[in-house]
Amino acid sequence: MSRIKVMKFGGTSVATPENRLRAAMKVVSAREQGFRPVVVVSAIGRKGAPYATDTLINELSQIDEATDIDAREQDLMIACGEIFSAVIFGQTLRSLGHRARSFRGGQAGIRTDGVYGNARIVSINPAGILKAIDDGFIPVVCGFQGVFVQDQVTPSSELTTLGRGGSDTTAAALGAALGAEAVEIFTDVDGVKTADPDSVQDAPTLSRMSYEEVAEIAHLGAKVLHPRAAEIADKYNTPLWVKNTFTEHNGTEIVSREALGDRHVTGVTHSGKLVYLQFDLSKVSDAHRSELEAGIYDMMARYGISLYLPTLSPSSIGFAVSRDQFGVVEDLIDGLVLPLNGSEKSIYLVQLGAKASLEAETQLKLLGPLGEVKIIPIQLTEGCTMVSLVGAQFRPVPGVFFEVLTALQEGQVPVLQTSDSDLSMSVIIPESETNRAVKLLHDRFGLDKLT
Repeated sequence: MSRIKVMKFGGTSVATPENRLRAAMKVVSAREQGFRPVVVVSAIGRKGAPYATDTLINELSQIDEATDIDAREQDLMIACGEIFSAVIFGQTLRSLGHRARSFRGGQAGIRTDGVYGNARIVSINPAGILKAIDDGFIPVVCGFQGVFVQDQVTPSSELTTLGRGGSDTTAAALGAALGAEAVEIFTDVDGVKTADPDSVQDAPTLSRMSYEEVAEIAHLGAKVLHPRAAEIADKYNTPLWVKNTFTEHNGTEIVSREALGDRHVTGVTHSGKLVYLQFDLSKVSDAHRSELEAGIYDMMARYGISLYLPTLSPSSIGFAVSRDQFGVVEDLIDGLVLPLNGSEKSIYLVQLGAKASLEAETQLKLLGPLGEVKIIPIQLTEGCTMVSLVGAQFRPVPGVFFEVLTALQEGQVPVLQTSDSDLSMSVIIPESETNRAVKLLHDRFGLDKLT
């Protein structure tokens, strides 16, 4: 039996010599228990630390803010953070008397689809990792990166990164490729909690969650584990844990939905700062409705805009975007002209807010000679966030939607929009009510009693 254990350490776990020593002792302990550990590391520290990902990006952007950063060059730059971290961690292990060997993503056999900045892993050949283990080394792998080989003729490969949180994905994918007995994701919390401790101070740590739940809670804002990591572990049935580098807590075990039992509600999470946009399509003809909607959603996708709670009604569509991305969205849609043909011809002009901006007014004047221009106004709600109740089996349980709305209504928390899925029910509320709404739902569903 291989008894391989993949152990991933995040930025805070490797941020200082003291933290790295704690993390390294976890690895040594695993080896002394008979496991053959494979370590995956993130870049050292968070924004502001010399080799943190955001710091390295800032080094490029401050050269000239008016000059776009080439995606290929940025990947080369930020991959240095994990390389630095892996070599430092390897040396820490050697200082404890254990041989270690560092591997870049490509050296670990990780191949990607070649999308700079957000690549997906397409294959792993871990031959180098296995040889290092057999030779008595502890492999230390750079998370967050791999290489793209265009064809068999090209003599070189292109370094690509896996997107934010990609080190989790590296660990889960390596675990699957190596047939690992377990993949452990080490952070600075004891595991996955029923709510953010900033909102619910004594929120308990869950002993178990399903793969689907942890992916859902990550998609909805919780920063405990990258959803791709949970999806990979689920696909290959790889045992997965979320643990704390700095305590001996057992952590949270991620299991199949069948192994979880009949628990219906797992936790409450919330996203960051959002802006909600409601498009009034009452003047859009039936012949143009589908094409216009598709055009708006396609444009959001092409510019990499993440949408929250997209909703449809007979007379409107709506979605929320993060405040960080709203500036891009505003530039894209305010004054947007949509000429549509088909069985009838119409010119539509998108207008952000009840009062037309200078850009929208200018477009309207320029389009005047072409005939009637139909305005599509967008109602804008700023300063909001999304709060979500997550559970493994929402659909079969009647009354959850009612309980959520009742709890918020009794607590006088305004609900601006709702949406649900098999694994969650979400509401958009004023940002100022975030902590109160999370606490109300946490109490209403008795999540303080979960372990």
